[in-house]
Amino acid sequence: MTVSYTLEVANVRFGGFSKLLFRWKGSIYKLLYKEFLLFCMVYVFFSALYRLMLTPKQQDVFEHIALYCDQFTNTNFIPVLFVLGFYVTLAFNRWWGQYTSFPLPDNLMMVVSGNVHGVDERGRLLRRTLMRYANLSSVLILRSISTRVHKRFPTLEHVVEAGFMTSHELKMFEMLHSDFNKYWMPLTWFANLASRAREEARVRDDIALRLLMDELNNYRAKCSLLFHYDWISIPLVYTQVVTLAVYSFFALCVIGRQFLNPAKGYKDHKLDLYVPFVTLLQFFFYAGWLKVGELIINPFGEDDDDFETNKLIDRNIQVSMLAVDDMYQNLAPLEKDKHWAQRHFSIPYTVSTAADRLRPAFKGSAFDMRVSLEDLEQEQPGDGFPLRASSLEGHKDGLLRGCSLPSLTDESTRHVMRDVNEDGVNLKEQEKMITVDVY
Repeated sequence: MTVSYTLEVANVRFGGFSKLLFRWKGSIYKLLYKEFLLFCMVYVFFSALYRLMLTPKQQDVFEHIALYCDQFTNTNFIPVLFVLGFYVTLAFNRWWGQYTSFPLPDNLMMVVSGNVHGVDERGRLLRRTLMRYANLSSVLILRSISTRVHKRFPTLEHVVEAGFMTSHELKMFEMLHSDFNKYWMPLTWFANLASRAREEARVRDDIALRLLMDELNNYRAKCSLLFHYDWISIPLVYTQVVTLAVYSFFALCVIGRQFLNPAKGYKDHKLDLYVPFVTLLQFFFYAGWLKVGELIINPFGEDDDDFETNKLIDRNIQVSMLAVDDMYQNLAPLEKDKHWAQRHFSIPYTVSTAADRLRPAFKGSAFDMRVSLEDLEQEQPGDGFPLRASSLEGHKDGLLRGCSLPSLTDESTRHVMRDVNEDGVNLKEQEKMITVDVY
């Protein structure tokens, strides 16, 4: 089952992520502990061999080998960070793409419910059969790519027993010979049945039929995309390069990171701690990163965090049948809503959320920007009457909050209009030049 911890990180708090470190199911500890123990055992073996079993001359040889290996235990010689980071990013994008490609019948069932009409048994049969075909197609594609689904439906007879397919449909399915996956056949049945519903006027016009075909094609495209995700993997050579880079790095670390005799004065070997804490941390991070890539490269397996394909199948068939059958023309009586007579109304808050009401609504980041009086001056080509800062005297600090300024421009407008009357200038033209609004 997919491990969800979304609620636990809904609010940022002290030690929020730290509490997640103690989980076992879906954790990196569960994925990595066997490899980690193996690495520790190999390291302890060589350490005991060096300290307890070798002669002084053999210890000298071992020390020179360790110093030689240590030269290559840096990320410059073997770019573990680079190859791992790029690989896991590629695997994550592929993982998310597979999730978004999962065929959900929600859009299709809405179109079927709204455009395949008839409250009689024939109309009900058409709608349920159409959605059964759509769900059958997704079961067939998931059965071919997901180990969980294949274990649930090991044969097509199990699919018939589950109610996704009839015995006659199974015979038709098996009679059509094809060297390729035939998950698309039920969708073809869907298209033909929709055309028949149009002939029977159950689908009332060609526009509704076109809408059905468009949603069917979108659904088919997602089924096809899942098939191609399963068919075309990340190139094997890249997976091999990443695996070899990590394994060879820690193979060198097993020898090169041994603590040598401090009395011999080797560079960077002044302490003998027995336990290589930093090396173990590196193994945990790098090998754990590789395990993450291994986990998400195919989310249709049976790992803790793989997709719940069987649950999705159950959900899809249930909601699609409810939408096109129980919910068809099943409407509540129309009533005036609670706020029918109120032009302005507010929605109540609970006590725990009442503080949200006091927060002002966001109107834009520049809505309340402070503007200097100089920035309010307006200059236009030709003979104009720019609004001067002197007309806005008396305002504190010479700064204004962003807003419309009808009250600020009244005096200046009357002054300009009086001058215009005396000089006989066109009033309408000047009104356009003196209106100032700052938002």
